Amino acid sequence: MGISRDSRHKRRLTGGRYPVHKKKRKYELGRPSSNTKLGSKLVRKVRCRGGNLKFRALRLDSGNFSWGSQNVTRKTRVMDVVYNASSNELVRTKTLVKNAIVTVDPTPFKLWFKTHYGLELGKSSEDPQASEKVAALVPRTLLDQFSSGRLLACISSRPGQCGRCDGYVLEGEELNFYRRRMDKKKRV
Repeated sequence: MGISRDSRHKRRLTGGRYPVHKKKRKYELGRPSSNTKLGSKLVRKVRCRGGNLKFRALRLDSGNFSWGSQNVTRKTRVMDVVYNASSNELVRTKTLVKNAIVTVDPTPFKLWFKTHYGLELGKSSEDPQASEKVAALVPRTLLDQFSSGRLLACISSRPGQCGRCDGYVLEGEELNFYRRRMDKKKRV
């Protein structure tokens, strides 16, 4: 049959059927979702209307993630999918979609922090002045994540459309919100 985005197959508000007076058209086509999984990179090109291209990511394992408060972006490895507002099924199957909450490897950000500030992140140093400086620059919630080796981040790109998995590190109120949501789901 094929996936169609028309509304001729829909019923009226009263429940009656519309008379279908024309066939499916090419411009009404729909395609199956990519369901981008976590794994070694595999991206397919899809020719679209007007000769444009979409990049259908079938598997991805890394992306560019931005640390907003420090104004720095680094390519880092996506480790796991931990939360998705739309469905737990997407978490279980490790499907990468826009606005999915993932854990990323903090190493590139640690290296940048070391070169930029000359301070170690995620390690408890003996020097109290150094730890005070780090505490002034980075909030406690983020420091805990750096020491655990997993940063919570949100995907802001659409992997099934652009073939990339880019996003930003969660901070502040947004981080607290998703932490609460994840705790709630764990308890249920």
